[in-house]
Amino acid sequence: MGISIYVDGSGGTDSGYGYFVKETGESFYEKKPDLTNNQAEYLAIISALNKYVDLDQEVKIYSDSKNTVNQLNHEFAINNEELRNLAREAWEIIGKYSNLSIIWVPRKENLAGKMLGS
Repeated sequence: MGISIYVDGSGGTDSGYGYFVKETGESFYEKKPDLTNNQAEYLAIISALNKYVDLDQEVKIYSDSKNTVNQLNHEFAINNEELRNLAREAWEIIGKYSNLSIIWVPRKENLAGKMLGS
């Protein structure tokens, strides 16, 4: 059995990020002002990765940010230095997982988006 973690982040003056675990109902949200949408998405994924890094199960992370998912899966180049640093941080943690997938879902299917009210 594995877990499904839905992540979401939103940028701007009222920005923040978080995640929702489908199987347990556990959720996390942190407000952090003045993030871009992309930074918030990365931070959401990194916070989930850090939280579940010691879990010895299959972990699936779902995000509705096509950009972030494709960058972390090495399908899109990252042209922004700040995002590159966040991606490096994520990849370092991803390397500790034995069974991890990062998957794009449409916004309307992102359970974290509903939870975070975005």
